[in-house]
Amino acid sequence: MRFFTAVILCVGLGCSAWGAPITTGSLIDEMTDMTALTYFPEPAYETVQFSSYDRRSSVPGGEHWFANADGFGMEPIPGFEREIRPPDGDTPGEYLICDVEGPGAIVRLWTATISGDVRVTLDDASAPLYEGPAEKFFRHPYDTFLADSAITPEVLAGSLYQRNAAYAPFPFAKRCKIVWIGNARKVHFYQVQIRKYAKETPVATFAPNDINVFADKIKKAASVLSDIEKNWTYVSQEAKPISLTVPAKTIDQGFKVEGTGAIERLVLNLKAHDLDKALRQTILHIQFDDAPWPQVQAPVGDFFGAGPGINPYVSVPFTVAPDGTMTCRYVMPYKRAMRILFDNRGDQDVSVSGSVLCSDYKWDDEASMYFRARWRVDHNLVASVHDEMGGQDLPFLIARGKGVYVGTAIMMLNPNNVPTIDGNWWGEGDEKIFVDDDVRPSTFGTGTEDYFNYAWSDPELFQFPYCGQPRNDGPANRGFVANYRWHILDRLPFDNSIAFYMELLNHGRTEGFSYARIAYHYGKEGLIDDHVNITDDDIQIPALPATWEPETWRGAKNWTIFASEALLQKAQNISYEEGPLWQGGRVLVWTPANEGETITFEFTLPEDDQYGIFMACKFQPDGGTLEAHVDGSPLEFEKKAQTRLVAPYHIQSKVIGTPGSFTAGKHQLTLVAQVAGKPIGIDFLAYSH
Repeated sequence: MRFFTAVILCVGLGCSAWGAPITTGSLIDEMTDMTALTYFPEPAYETVQFSSYDRRSSVPGGEHWFANADGFGMEPIPGFEREIRPPDGDTPGEYLICDVEGPGAIVRLWTATISGDVRVTLDDASAPLYEGPAEKFFRHPYDTFLADSAITPEVLAGSLYQRNAAYAPFPFAKRCKIVWIGNARKVHFYQVQIRKYAKETPVATFAPNDINVFADKIKKAASVLSDIEKNWTYVSQEAKPISLTVPAKTIDQGFKVEGTGAIERLVLNLKAHDLDKALRQTILHIQFDDAPWPQVQAPVGDFFGAGPGINPYVSVPFTVAPDGTMTCRYVMPYKRAMRILFDNRGDQDVSVSGSVLCSDYKWDDEASMYFRARWRVDHNLVASVHDEMGGQDLPFLIARGKGVYVGTAIMMLNPNNVPTIDGNWWGEGDEKIFVDDDVRPSTFGTGTEDYFNYAWSDPELFQFPYCGQPRNDGPANRGFVANYRWHILDRLPFDNSIAFYMELLNHGRTEGFSYARIAYHYGKEGLIDDHVNITDDDIQIPALPATWEPETWRGAKNWTIFASEALLQKAQNISYEEGPLWQGGRVLVWTPANEGETITFEFTLPEDDQYGIFMACKFQPDGGTLEAHVDGSPLEFEKKAQTRLVAPYHIQSKVIGTPGSFTAGKHQLTLVAQVAGKPIGIDFLAYSH
């Protein structure tokens, strides 16, 4: 009976029945299989990460626990497992990234940038699978094997390759060894996630021809991942409606079903006078099999991974549409019953509509797990740098029991007043994930943005199937910020415990920092965690100060900053808008009546020199387009002749700039409207030298 159960589970988990091996194709199948997440993996494996983290961080809570030399080069201890061969004259050194014995699979690669070469050898083969530029392997690992195949780089872009990460699996039967060949004084940021299967697990080692053999599977997965809303398929087609109004300060049941099954899709849309407040102050409870405490407890908006408010994006488990419709595709099984409740903690009535798509589900007492997502927040933190008062390890999930970790979302308020990414960056901290008997984390990262698959404190909005940044107010990384990452192919099983921490480590001391987060996971019955009840204080939306002044520090150290109206010389069709994103609490808005209309600012430079000229602008959905000139000569911001002040869904503050050689004295900056009737918001101007 035990063997029969394992066979059924194996089908659901992406491997074939009757002991057929793990293959490149079966791993590709897992990339869009949400039902597989609900069963504890069979065959069993652990997921570990090899990275360039600071090797001085060896003792939890010790002297160097928040050390941050993790890939720039010149680290006190090179960020590798060991040195294989020291450099000799012009011959670069060789350094071990990983050497994993036994069956396994590479399931994720990431780099911010990495110099040198890598040599990748599977199963002690006489020749490496890959030897060449390291960055090519970490960013686009399958590209080397695409010649004469049915797969093109365009198929992989945005599907298997996501931002700075690659989800291109490489299974191996006996061993995986990756060696970096380069100058350890040069940049070498990297992360490699590997599944380590149980010893006897049959695995078919990746071969270059796998790209052809499994071309149909790759194309299918890429098609789904590239257009999830269009190409995602559901087992069931009969959704049941949710429709209710929840009065202020009340709890009401929105849905209930009895029997065995699974939520395959949950769709919700809230309406209220103040929607942002309703999304944070209405708590979603999902309770499976009469558990005394609902396995899902989170503000409705934050549950969908992009609060506060509606911040649209599309990913594998979640979609948030511009009209406020929010969809969850995490499969949520139940054995006897399931119910959904809405707890309106706010002072306004909230209307809830949507649907629940339930499907049949094969419950297995040995392997089935409950979906769990519990929200937590810390308001009014003092975020700091490690040389001031020490970093902080923020707990995301501490649990004892058996389960699988499948995703993370963070929603923050960063009130730092430096207007540049070098200065107001909040995410120097690393993820530290202890699984089972770890003495040190088996997943130790290199920076918060690296965990979320991007790099270099990038403030730009982006969305991919497994990762994204759907909100970042600016300028740079100031204001509200939301990031997500879903562990689908790189899920983290744990047999008896998990402790997931993220360092809060900023460029500079920042008071009033707010950090909300959700750790999405599945757990066997009996799992206990560190969740505490959500309080009314927790669900208050933090706010930026009503007014602020940019701070000239770090990246803005040599800036001289002026309010735009202080430099205004010639203009018409001017108005002002108030808000906490803007210097002094308001922003100048120019709405040109005609194409070619101009607005002029005058600034004075103290000496002949090379300068940077900067302009903080209001980006918005209907923003205008401008050309810039200084003293009649074209000026290219960000190397572009024209600048479109357009953001897809929200208002953002962004600083655009350009270098140039200027003489001492007065200069005129003239902006020329390229479109009539579209607003152009200019917050502040600055120069640096």
